[in-house]
Amino acid sequence: MSALSELYKTDFHAWTLKAAELIRQHRFDEVNTDDLAEALDSMGKKERNEIANHLVILLAHLLKWQSQPAYRSMSWRSSIIEQRKQIQRQIQSSPSVKPYVPEAVEDAYPDAVDIAARETLLGRERFPQSCPYEIDEILDYDFYPHEP
Repeated sequence: MSALSELYKTDFHAWTLKAAELIRQHRFDEVNTDDLAEALDSMGKKERNEIANHLVILLAHLLKWQSQPAYRSMSWRSSIIEQRKQIQRQIQSSPSVKPYVPEAVEDAYPDAVDIAARETLLGRERFPQSCPYEIDEILDYDFYPHEP
């Protein structure tokens, strides 16, 4: 195993710096293409996971907003706005992730329900089984759900 491949397994950040340096120097034969391909796949997954992570928080706050109108606060509103901004920023910087958003909503929704249930002390059964919001609503800065 080469030192660079060992570095890939032990210190990914250091590996990225060294691999980038080697590529800039056109020393392609020193870069393990399997490690490089795996790293690129991982970067793509990270982009999608980032959207899902923002959706978990956004959906949890939308659920709390809808289920507990008496507790609505500026911090909930701020969080909703911030998560929408982060998702939009991610889509703007990597437009190819936009078609992934519906799948990300499905992936994120159970965690959002878990967070909303724990933070509101309401049972999970009080929340819909599947996401009650359309993608356009979730991303719309003016959308705030009404009480059920």
